[in-house]
Amino acid sequence: MEAGMTFHRGDYSPLVLAYLGDSFFETLARAYLIGNGDCKTSDLNQASKKIVTAAGQSRIVESILPLLNEEETAIFKSGRNAKSAHHSKSASILDYRRATGLECLYGYFWISGQTERAKELFELSVKGVNDDGGIE
Repeated sequence: MEAGMTFHRGDYSPLVLAYLGDSFFETLARAYLIGNGDCKTSDLNQASKKIVTAAGQSRIVESILPLLNEEETAIFKSGRNAKSAHHSKSASILDYRRATGLECLYGYFWISGQTERAKELFELSVKGVNDDGGIE
C-alpha cells in the first residue's frame, strides 16, 4: 500500500477486504507463534488452528468486539453480513460469518495503514485463547 493512501468504505467490497485480511491475520498469527523461537512446524500447525480457523477466529471476535470503535464495528459487521457464494464445511455458518467479519476488519486495517491497531487487537485477542481453544 502506498504511504498516505486514504481508505474510503465504498472503494472495496467487504469480501475483498476479507480476502486481504485473511492473509494479514494469518501473517500476524504465524509471527506470534514463532515469537518464542524455533520449534517444529507440526506444532506450529496445531497451534495455528486455534487462531486462524473459522471457529478460532469466531472465538477471537468475542474477545475484541467490546474493544472496537464505531467505525471498526461497522467494518466488522459489513464483513459478517456479506453474502458469500460459499462457506466452510468444517465450521458453522455463524462461525464462518464472524470469521469473515474479522478478516474484513483486518483487511481494513491493512489498507488504511492501521497495522499497529491491528497488532494491538491481535495481541489482546490471542492472549485470551487457551489450550483447549476457548477464551480465558
